[in-house]
Amino acid sequence: MNTTNFSFRHIGINNNDIHHILKELKADSVQEVIEQTLPASILGQKDLNLPKPVSEYDMILLSKELASKNKVFNSYIGFGYFGTVLPAPILRNVFENPGWYTAYTPYQAEVSQGRLEALLNFQTAVADLTGFPLVNASLLDEGTAAAEAVHMLYKARPKSQNDAGKFFISEEVYPQTLAVVLTKAEGLGIEIVVGKHQYFSFDPTFFGALVQYPAKHGEIYDYTDFISKAKEAGIKTVLAADILALTLLKPPAELGADVAVGSTQRFGIPFGYGGPSAAYFACTDDYKRHIPGRIIGVSKDKHGNCALRMALQTREQHIKRERATSNICTSQALPAVMAGMYAVYHGAEGLKTMASDIHLKAILLKEHLQYSGFKVSEEPFFDTVKIHLAEKEKLQLKEIFEAMQINLNYFSKDIVSISLDETVSDERFAVILTVFLKYKNQEFKKLNTNIETNIPENLQRTSEFLIHEVFKKYHNETAFMRYVKNLEKKDIALNYSMISLGSCTMKLNAAVEMLPLSWSEWADIHPFVPKNQAKGYLQMIDELEKYLAEITGFAGVSLQPNSGAQGEYSGLMVIREYLKSIGQGHRNIALIPQSAHGTNPASATISGLEVVVIKNLENGEFDFEDLKQKAELHKDHLAAVMITYPSTYGFFDRNVKDIIHLIHQYGGQVYMDGANMNAQVGYTSPGFIGADICHLNLHKTFAIPHGGGGPGVGPICAAKPLVPFFPTANAPYNEENRLTVSSSPYGSVFVANISYAYIRLLGFKGLKKATAAAILNANYLKERLAPHYQILYTNQDGRVAHELIVDFRPFKSLGIEVGDVAKRLMDYGFHAPTVSFPVAGTLMIEPTESESLAELDRFADALISIRKEIDEIAEGKYLLEDNVLKNAPHTLAELTSDEWTHSYSRQKAAYPLGWILEKKFWTSVGRIDDAYGDRNLVCTCSLVESYES
Repeated sequence: MNTTNFSFRHIGINNNDIHHILKELKADSVQEVIEQTLPASILGQKDLNLPKPVSEYDMILLSKELASKNKVFNSYIGFGYFGTVLPAPILRNVFENPGWYTAYTPYQAEVSQGRLEALLNFQTAVADLTGFPLVNASLLDEGTAAAEAVHMLYKARPKSQNDAGKFFISEEVYPQTLAVVLTKAEGLGIEIVVGKHQYFSFDPTFFGALVQYPAKHGEIYDYTDFISKAKEAGIKTVLAADILALTLLKPPAELGADVAVGSTQRFGIPFGYGGPSAAYFACTDDYKRHIPGRIIGVSKDKHGNCALRMALQTREQHIKRERATSNICTSQALPAVMAGMYAVYHGAEGLKTMASDIHLKAILLKEHLQYSGFKVSEEPFFDTVKIHLAEKEKLQLKEIFEAMQINLNYFSKDIVSISLDETVSDERFAVILTVFLKYKNQEFKKLNTNIETNIPENLQRTSEFLIHEVFKKYHNETAFMRYVKNLEKKDIALNYSMISLGSCTMKLNAAVEMLPLSWSEWADIHPFVPKNQAKGYLQMIDELEKYLAEITGFAGVSLQPNSGAQGEYSGLMVIREYLKSIGQGHRNIALIPQSAHGTNPASATISGLEVVVIKNLENGEFDFEDLKQKAELHKDHLAAVMITYPSTYGFFDRNVKDIIHLIHQYGGQVYMDGANMNAQVGYTSPGFIGADICHLNLHKTFAIPHGGGGPGVGPICAAKPLVPFFPTANAPYNEENRLTVSSSPYGSVFVANISYAYIRLLGFKGLKKATAAAILNANYLKERLAPHYQILYTNQDGRVAHELIVDFRPFKSLGIEVGDVAKRLMDYGFHAPTVSFPVAGTLMIEPTESESLAELDRFADALISIRKEIDEIAEGKYLLEDNVLKNAPHTLAELTSDEWTHSYSRQKAAYPLGWILEKKFWTSVGRIDDAYGDRNLVCTCSLVESYES
């Protein structure tokens, strides 16, 4: 047993287990199973050119060596990113805790009440600070949130405004936000007009406007008159607002805005060279059917108790597909949980004290600079002092500050700005002031100033915020620690049991991969620092891109997309730009199979493509004849086909090369969705198969944890002709007007460290072994479950790829729905697999390579036991309306109550199998009434009490 070999730690099955599995599969070798699973035409023959695997100890040393190449300066650059202090109790109890970071998106609400409450806290904090009643549970970054606002307002225009296709953006908006919106608008056909908001003409050809509050260099403008005139003209307004500044500033809703967007990075989230951090999106109730992203709402369980769930899910892309307002799938759940916890830990008074301290220091700095002869802007500000300085003098000032390891903002012509933050102690403030005085060859002189604020009285906040008791009770660490633990215990994450969600790849997120994220050298690098301060990051990025290019068989990689859906969108925009470059810009048809992820048609639509659906045959295969017919019909306008491989039906289509050849024959590009890449790595690749471009989900295949619904990283990989059209390392570095899909130059690159470590730890042989284990485990579960359930799709050899679909529709006549099975699995201690996707009435199961044989057997035993329970209902032993499935999940309160009216025993309800006695998970609520929550939408905890009455 070689304990220094990471694959031994990562892969759950050992050689003895593999022998047992092969016996079940009636196969003589792993290679035989692989050859029965993957078509011979796509099996690669060569080893990948990847570094040799390293031990966990050596990986830590390697990461330290890379981290040492990053220079941790005090960065007061601003532009949407600010220094923060992540409280140690949040670092230890949330960020470093697998009970939080290995959880999945809370679709199964009864086993997700902890993180649902944490996200509801986040929504409540944002609602209170912005003044809006409707808030989602985070978006990817501020630029994306602004772009989503533009799209939402465009789609929600009244019929009278159908001809209004222009959107105004103030030149005071952050440059990276502008870049992201410009790219999004290009795909949607929206004209963006940039200018000074003071001179905006309120032309009826505009449907919306975006302004920054405070502006990019800190100025606080009174937008009251601007918003009032916009309303008169029927123009909707979006305020991109600093969340911490809103503790002192009049909220956007009180100014009359329709939407507020921004980042919650200031709430304790480290720079991480740009991400991830959670953006917020808040608006009026008018947009509850249009708002992008996920909303945590309040409902009731079957016992009448308050319970939380994701509300209004029919808005989401997997339901609406090409009609969706947004393609957003992954949010920033873990950073949102942390930001919400930051608000809980500090409370209203703590945040206001912090903001006031920052504001007063900024005022004091301005007074000193003016006294010393600097020309300083006289506009009101919150935390950012704007200095007018000629370019030559800027360079001299920059040299002095960098010698003291301090970064300021030098990006705008003849302007230097400095954005103070909560890290600026009195000592650090003194250093900053001393450097400025050194530049002027002056000594410090104490000034007498009694100024408490320079915020105009009519823009000062008077309304209360964070008034719910959750923001008042947990300000000491002991109470806070226990609160976080109590929430954690309500949820099933990977630290409790297998989460076999099909198409989600809930594999191990190894501790050794996560550890470096707690180091300052990775966490405390502002995304816009000079590149010589981020050499460790840039080396890691360069090497990771090379590894991913090798694994996918492509020429180039861009890490900028910060979710899988953003990867799809980015890849399709790259295809569009490439087609334009070869005089084929008129091509606008995307062929997408019925089995595709819901994000595929949504991403195609927002990229400006028209979706044409391709049928799947009854056996699950791509309907090649339908494809051929539609490719011929649209041959002059065919832009791309989007295929997932292996398909979401859980097997490898034999005719994939024929599909690719056909699309190329008609002048289209082949986009391969990388959601199921865990079944390809080491054995084949999108490039080898013949695709032109793909995206990867680093939060699936390459071990970044799901975090309860994010963060994710969705890099795109492409053949050589498409690489020149990749997203740029964006503003303020972006010198060309090219694609920009993330606010930061390299997206959520902080967590890309995890995927880098994953590849370095496993190497080629380990990666290939992991793929084989994932395929073996899926086929093993298929063999164990096949005698009891119908397995919907297999290939001609009876094999599945890395996931399988189990059909529960035959039990509908008994009144048993697949949702009942999902809830009953909770009584057995399991999170349900993917429910009713891609086929209604089914479960899609993906065990991954990380699970042990014992855990696979426990899960199979649970489903087999549930089948016996279904049979008992069919035999009339239990009533159709009163049985263990219909009443699941069973809570501890229900099991221990004096009254028990069911025809089955308490033991049968709670302990259907013997091993559950040793490891019992109790849901904190009973089955939740989804419809009730949607009919009575409440998405803040401030209103929970009235909801319960």
